[in-house]
Amino acid sequence: MTICQQHQQKQYAQIRGQMQPGDIIAFGGNSLFSKWAKFTTRSVVTHVAVVIKTKVLDEDNERYFNQAIEATSYNGKCGVMLTRLSERVATYDGDMWWLPLNSHARANLENNKTAFFDFLFQQNHKPYDICQLFGSAVDATDHIPFLKEISLNSEDFSSWFCSELVAEAMERGKIIGSVNASEVTPIDICRLNVFDEQYVQFRGAPKKITGYNSLPFECWQS
Repeated sequence: MTICQQHQQKQYAQIRGQMQPGDIIAFGGNSLFSKWAKFTTRSVVTHVAVVIKTKVLDEDNERYFNQAIEATSYNGKCGVMLTRLSERVATYDGDMWWLPLNSHARANLENNKTAFFDFLFQQNHKPYDICQLFGSAVDATDHIPFLKEISLNSEDFSSWFCSELVAEAMERGKIIGSVNASEVTPIDICRLNVFDEQYVQFRGAPKKITGYNSLPFECWQS
């Protein structure tokens, strides 16, 4: 009998050819803000991106690379941007995981891929919204009068934080149902049961994502 381990550890070179558009890349940073996010969300995940293209040809060296889209601060820029995963792996200070979509989510995305990709490319270069990220992470006060105004976010797509962008893209691709994307945290994304049973960490010392792929969308939404 073969036991399938949910968490695997591999090198990026071993998995890059298996990645597909729509898969999620989770990050766990070591900056002060990332440490605060880990504390408030009680998780190792502080940032998420979505794979948008695979096997893109680099005309300068005729090599292929995978491309993600994310709302972040990187290389002196801040906002929604396209990034090369190989460069992120080489330079990121922290942990990285690959969360592949399961077959049901993949089929839904395939049927709605035009809306998914059109939406993401339309958001490229929009500003980064760190204030809403702060509000989404502090959910403890959402139901307390007066204090809820501090932490409860209304949807605002003029600017983005990481998991807000990913959640709205997943909704456009019919991977999940309707959601207030501005209230979704990075760990919320990782816990939705739209992924394969196995996920792979490809940077950093081994760390498991607690609650990975465990919540039906209907339960998380309520």
